[in-house]
Amino acid sequence: MPIRKAVLPVAGLGTRFLPATKAVPKEMLTVVDRPLIQHVVDEAREAGIEHFIFVTGRNKGVIEDHFDRQFELETTLTEKRRYADLQILASDLPEPGQMSFTRQQTPLGLGHAVWCAREIIGREPFALLLPDVLVQAKRGCLAQMIDAYKSLGDKANVIAVEEVPRERVSMYGIVGVGKQNGLAFQITSMVEKPRVEDAPSNLSITGRYILQPEVLDLLGTQTRGAGGEIQLTDAMLRLAQTQPFFGLKFEGKSFDCGSKIGFLSANIAYALEREDIAPSLRDEIRRLLN
Repeated sequence: MPIRKAVLPVAGLGTRFLPATKAVPKEMLTVVDRPLIQHVVDEAREAGIEHFIFVTGRNKGVIEDHFDRQFELETTLTEKRRYADLQILASDLPEPGQMSFTRQQTPLGLGHAVWCAREIIGREPFALLLPDVLVQAKRGCLAQMIDAYKSLGDKANVIAVEEVPRERVSMYGIVGVGKQNGLAFQITSMVEKPRVEDAPSNLSITGRYILQPEVLDLLGTQTRGAGGEIQLTDAMLRLAQTQPFFGLKFEGKSFDCGSKIGFLSANIAYALEREDIAPSLRDEIRRLLN
C-alpha cells in the first residue's frame, strides 16, 4: 500500500527557544526565509504525500493560518504587481482537504501525539516527520525512504538513520544492524541513549519514520515510560516482535533544529545553497571570523 499520509507533531512548547517561542510556535521559526514546518512539508510533498496531519496544541493556530490563503496580502501584492511573491505563495498553498489538524490536549510525549492522529490515519501505513529535524539532501530523506519501502513488503517499518561519532551515541536512540536488504538493513535492536560500551552501532534514529497502523493499537495500550510520557520507541519495540523494522542510511545531513546550534547551523547550510545570498553570506562570515 502506498504511503499517502504524513503525521507532523507540532504541539511542543519550544522552551529551549524562549523568549522567541513565547508567542511564536517554534515550528514557525525561519530557516533563511521559510518556516521550519514549511521545509518539512516540502520534503513530504516531494515524496508524494497527499495528506498532512498536524497534531497541534494551544497557541498553534498560526501554523494552520500559514497553510491558508491571506486575501489581504494577496490583494496588496497584486496591486503592487509583485507577481513573483504571489507565485511563491501559490506554490506553497496546499490543495483543499490536504491538511488536517487535531489536538494533543495533554503533553504526554511523541507516542501520545501520534496516537492522537489515529482516526485520521486510519488503517494504512503512514509517514512520521519530526519538524525539529531538517534533512538537507539532493533527494529528500522521506523520498529515499519510500524508494526503499517499496521493495520491503507490505508490513515493513522503516526508520531513517545516520552515523554519529561513537563517543556521542549516549545522546541518541541507536539501532542494531542486521542483514542488508536492498537499500535498507534489518534493525536488530533499538536502544535509547546507550552507554558508549553498550551501543550496538553508531547509527542514530533521525526523526523520519514509515510505520504500519498496528503501532497505533500498541500506543493505545502503552504504559508511560521515560519522563512519564508515552514513548514511541517502546511501542516500536513491541511491534518489532511481530513485524520487521528496517533502517535506511540516507544520503544527506540532518540538523537538530530543536537546539540553538543545530538551528543556526541549518540557517547557514541552507543559505549557502542559495545562489542569491551565498556569496554575500560567505563574505560576511569571513568578516565576522576575522
